[in-house]
Amino acid sequence: MRLFTLSAIESEPGDPNTFVGRSRLTRMNAVAARPATNVYRVAFDAGARTNWHTHSGYQLLQVIEGVCRFQKAGEPIREAAAGDLISIAPEERHWHGATPDGPMTHIAINLDATTSWFEPVSDDDYAGR
Repeated sequence: MRLFTLSAIESEPGDPNTFVGRSRLTRMNAVAARPATNVYRVAFDAGARTNWHTHSGYQLLQVIEGVCRFQKAGEPIREAAAGDLISIAPEERHWHGATPDGPMTHIAINLDATTSWFEPVSDDDYAGR
């Protein structure tokens, strides 16, 4: 058994090469070996979001505070409230972040997955225009 104590783990600002707006990331890497599992607690300021990206394996997003705005390429923008779980299949091009009106925090669980990052989500895409 292992314990990952949030207060003992350093957080870092979201990378401006992969995030739009302000966010904080806390990494809990190598949580499990089979499947290889990495966990991230990500706190987004209002309007902040990831760039478009894909994962080679499944990603699960557990919204723990606020409302998560997310979109799969070619589909409408959706929102998930605190307590909701989003399951993202391998190679689904997508983004996720806070709504324009408030901050959001989620736990991202990457199962045997590496991430490929693409272009930033434009303000027009974020607004659903």
